[in-house]
Amino acid sequence: MILGLEFPPVSHAINWPGIFFEGTPFEVNKVVILMWMSVALVFGFYMAAGRKQELVPRGLQNAAESAVEFIREGIIVQTMGQSGMGYAPFLLGMFSFIFVCNIWEIIPGAQMPVNARIAVPILMTAIVWVMYIVVGIKNQGPIGYFKNSVFPPGVPKPLYVLVAPIELATLLFVRPLSLSVRLFANMLAGHLLLISFAVLSTALVAAKFWAVLAIATGGLLVGLVAFEILVSFLQAYIFTILTAVYIGDSQNPEH
Repeated sequence: MILGLEFPPVSHAINWPGIFFEGTPFEVNKVVILMWMSVALVFGFYMAAGRKQELVPRGLQNAAESAVEFIREGIIVQTMGQSGMGYAPFLLGMFSFIFVCNIWEIIPGAQMPVNARIAVPILMTAIVWVMYIVVGIKNQGPIGYFKNSVFPPGVPKPLYVLVAPIELATLLFVRPLSLSVRLFANMLAGHLLLISFAVLSTALVAAKFWAVLAIATGGLLVGLVAFEILVSFLQAYIFTILTAVYIGDSQNPEH
C-alpha cells in the first residue's frame, strides 16, 4: 500500500469478466473483442489502401506499400531470399496483426495488449509450427527433413548422441515455446509496468505534498508509453522475422 492507495492484484490487470456467453467455452470478453477488432482493422486497412492504386502513392496506399516493402526487404530478403517472396502476404498479415494487438496497450479505453494473454501467442505459434514442419516435409521429404534438422552436417558423429536429442527438442518444443513466451512475457511486463506507474502517479497527485515527485513520475509514465510503442513494434518484428527464419530453414536446409 502506497500513500493509502492499494495496488490491485496482477489478476485484476489481465483477467476480464465475460460479456457474452459467460461461463461457457465460447465466452467473449474484452480481450476477445480487441482481437476481433485487430483483425477487422488490419483487413480494413489493406482493403482501403488497395482500393485505388495510384502511380504516386499517397495516404493509406503509401503506408501500406511501406509496410509491404519493410516485410520484403527487411525480413524476407534477409532471411529467406527471393524464394521466400511467396510468404510475403502471410508474414505481412502476421506482423500487422501482432502490432495492432500490441498497440491496444496505450489506447485509452482499451489499455490491454491482446498478446498479454498467452492463448493468442500460443495460437499464432501453433500456426507457425505447423507451417514450418509442413514446408520442411514438402521440400525435403519427411525423412530428409528430420534427418537434416536432427543431424546437422559438420558435427563429429560421436557427438550426435548429445546433439540429436537437443536438436529434436529444439525443433518440436523449444522453438514454439520460446516464440510464444517471448511475445507474451514482454507484453505482459510492459502492461504491468504502465499500470504500476499510472497508479503511482495518481497516488502522488492526490497527495499535494508530493507534487514535484508526481510530475516526475508522470513524465516517466509518458516516456514509458513511448517506449511501449517501440516494444510493440519490436515484438511484432521479432516474432515475424523468427517465423521467416524457421520457414527459410525448412525451405532451404543448406542455409
